[in-house]
Amino acid sequence: MSLETLIAEYGLPAICLAAGIEGETAAVLAGVIAHGGTLPFSQVAAAVALGSFVADQIFFLGGRYFRDAGWIRRVSAKPFFARALAEFDKRPVLFTFGFRFVYGFRTVSPIAIGTTRLPALRFLLINAVAAATWALLFVSAGYWFGHGIEALFGRLKSEHGLLAGLVVAGSVALGLAVWMRRRWRKG
Repeated sequence: MSLETLIAEYGLPAICLAAGIEGETAAVLAGVIAHGGTLPFSQVAAAVALGSFVADQIFFLGGRYFRDAGWIRRVSAKPFFARALAEFDKRPVLFTFGFRFVYGFRTVSPIAIGTTRLPALRFLLINAVAAATWALLFVSAGYWFGHGIEALFGRLKSEHGLLAGLVVAGSVALGLAVWMRRRWRKG
């Protein structure tokens, strides 16, 4: 079985998961994969939107139902949490829609919003529209600049190039996650 067949068969669940965990990088790389013709653009965009939507719903519900848990208290002690709440208080709907587009607010904001009185149904609706908009923007960027990205990183369409690209992207994402976790614990 070729790597393209594996991606075509298991790629969408992997893209969905990566978009929920990593975010922009996964969405842009998914757009590059769609550009290469391995997976259809519409399915890739839907998988990215779903991953982002589900992750933010989980964080929101964590803030809503586990606000007294230790991990929520640790997150709420961070400066970004107070800043997220301050921005939310100024423009609740606009902030709920736009937090995923602002670096540094992606994870903490839905938790912070979950601790507010914003109705869960309203968050769900705004989150769905924002996730779809965000996915279309970032997947489109990967799709439209896919040729340039492929040229920059070599021929990602080849099995070895694509595998190497995925390994490098995964390693970078893992390294950043470990670094951010350590930094988060120290601060």
